[in-house]
Amino acid sequence: MKYDRSMMVQRPFNFAIVDEVDSILIDEARTPLIISGPTDDKSELYMSVDAVVKQLSDEDYEIDEKQRSVVLTEDGTEKIERMLEAAGLLEGDNLYDYENTQVVHHLNQALRANAVFKRDIDYIVKDDKVVIIDEFTGRMMDGRRWSDGLHQAVEAKEGVKIEPENQTLASITFQNYFRMYPKLGGMTGTAATEAPEFFEIYKMNVVSIPTNVPVQRRDDDDEFYKNITDKFGAIAQAIRQKQETGGQPILVGTVSIEKSELLSEFLKKEGVKHNVLNARHHESEAHLVAQAGRIGAVTIATNMAGRGTDIQLGGNLEFRMTDEFPDLVEGTPEYEAKAETIRAEIVSEKAAVLAAGGLFVLGTERHESRRIDNQLRGRSGRQGDPGLSRFYLSLDDDLLRIFGPQTLFAKMMNKNLEDGEAIISPWITKAIETAQKKVEARNYDIRKQVVEYDDVMNDQRKIIYEQRADIMDAATVDDVTDEMRGETVSTLVGDACPIGSYPEQWDGEGLQARVLEIFGVELPVPAWVEEEGIEPEVLAERIKEQADAQIQSKIGEITEESWRGIEKSVLLQSLDEHWKDHLSRLDSLRQVIHLRAYAQKTPINEYKQEAFAMFERMLETIREDVTRILAQVQFQAPPELPELPEFLTTHLDPFTGSDDTSDRDGFDSGFITTRIAPMQTPQPGVPEGSNLGDDPSSWDGQVSRNAPCPCGSGKKYKHCHGAL
Repeated sequence: MKYDRSMMVQRPFNFAIVDEVDSILIDEARTPLIISGPTDDKSELYMSVDAVVKQLSDEDYEIDEKQRSVVLTEDGTEKIERMLEAAGLLEGDNLYDYENTQVVHHLNQALRANAVFKRDIDYIVKDDKVVIIDEFTGRMMDGRRWSDGLHQAVEAKEGVKIEPENQTLASITFQNYFRMYPKLGGMTGTAATEAPEFFEIYKMNVVSIPTNVPVQRRDDDDEFYKNITDKFGAIAQAIRQKQETGGQPILVGTVSIEKSELLSEFLKKEGVKHNVLNARHHESEAHLVAQAGRIGAVTIATNMAGRGTDIQLGGNLEFRMTDEFPDLVEGTPEYEAKAETIRAEIVSEKAAVLAAGGLFVLGTERHESRRIDNQLRGRSGRQGDPGLSRFYLSLDDDLLRIFGPQTLFAKMMNKNLEDGEAIISPWITKAIETAQKKVEARNYDIRKQVVEYDDVMNDQRKIIYEQRADIMDAATVDDVTDEMRGETVSTLVGDACPIGSYPEQWDGEGLQARVLEIFGVELPVPAWVEEEGIEPEVLAERIKEQADAQIQSKIGEITEESWRGIEKSVLLQSLDEHWKDHLSRLDSLRQVIHLRAYAQKTPINEYKQEAFAMFERMLETIREDVTRILAQVQFQAPPELPELPEFLTTHLDPFTGSDDTSDRDGFDSGFITTRIAPMQTPQPGVPEGSNLGDDPSSWDGQVSRNAPCPCGSGKKYKHCHGAL
């Protein structure tokens, strides 16, 4: 997106070392990286459609939680058509008419925003802005926005200021971005389950490094409850019991802000003191997590919030000093004295925590990926410390509700479980892992498909960016524009004189009109076509000669250097504009290409063919566009500026309003001389009609201190006879 090589900041790709490599290359890789720019403001339409959607009831649409999509029922479609009609948003009476394409798009996004995307789970509202919450880390993603108008739909739903919709200027998947590095590596504690994907996509092998000290953590089987109320009740009781019997520190992992706050309510009823850590309290994250290993501490964390801060049993000296004695400076005797006291407290607390069994990690729900569960478990049992981990599950959990073998679980639960009763079985733990593997495989397929489709665009992206770089590096681009001109002429002649047709079938008038439209010159093309034995190549040659002559006349109007700059600028701008439109069209094609499967065709193959044809058309349009602009560009001399009068420099004293211009304050050099005519009027500060007399001692009080001295010296009164 830059127009000069010196403005480009990305250096060549050598190697990349990625921290938390599974989070970046696996979790994040489902959605491509997009650089976007603003488009026209459509906030009114978003608000109007949102108001209509809010009037629908649950029976009017069906939600597919797996795909995170919403579809209107037949009755819902009729109902919304009438409401849109009443709101004046519908053209005609059919929602799916061509004229209503934009309304349908806004309607779909408003439905998703209202029915699928939940506040405090998918996003939070902070400082009158909708901020996305990362589904894997539970952290706020400032600056990230959903594309395709979804973010605007959520902003309309929440009644906050709607930012303009974005259009894609550049796009690349994480996979293709990182594959540009010849050497790629990274570290994480949880890559073993994704080893096949790392190798298949990135050609990276996963090497497991044994732990420094053998792991002593005990991983219990899952406890299974009938519903979420029973589950949270059991969790609250288990936490209270641990606090009463030894004060074992507990780190509770939840999947969303909503669940963490619900559990907090249960703990308050049980009278358990605890800290809640989620995207709302992002700033205090490290401080709360650092003290999660203290005796009796209960910390509720959304997903993996607080990663990067080590949980030390007994507490963390550095954070305790910062929190308890913020005024003390490190290195001073006072600081060291307090630090020694806290150090002793930490040693005794650590002994108590070890006796209680170390850190207890309690998971309130299984995640879609086994890796996230392993990351949560891994917070306990660091460096050979003892520890415990256990997950509490219920039939209401998202994983089991959407992906689990529902009928089997439902029958077993309803028949065998009383309210509040739990099942603990290795068989259930295995069944849950099977459901997780299904989800992981599905997510892998999504990522793989994203890469397959992006690979098609990647080849085109390379061509465009290489051409862009060549244009920027070249001193002159006249050979490129000359070639484009020749190809444009060939295309025009080819369209008017198809191969294998007779001269009488050629469209001479149509060709003449197209030449006039692109080159701005009227040529006797119909007369040329009627010449005996004329060939299309000859026609093309004649048109090219005229076009070249016209360009030469344009070059003659300005300096050669200016013309080179114009050529380069037109080329780059045209390339960018059409590439941006091409990305938008490919995105639209990508959304509908799966329908080709109904015709027994492979969508990816169809996409490749269509994308290639669209790319060819785009290149043709760029050639024509550049040729037309350069052929018809008009140069105007800059308007003549009116002759300016001599500038006058004056300075008025801020206190008296007197002209202070010639006040040199005894400084005789380095000042700006001004062209001001000698003043003919009485000097400011000398009242009209004053009789100053000849005695300078009597002038005081009658002459302004900044006025020229009446003696005629040219100095100010305050520097002459009025000096103190």
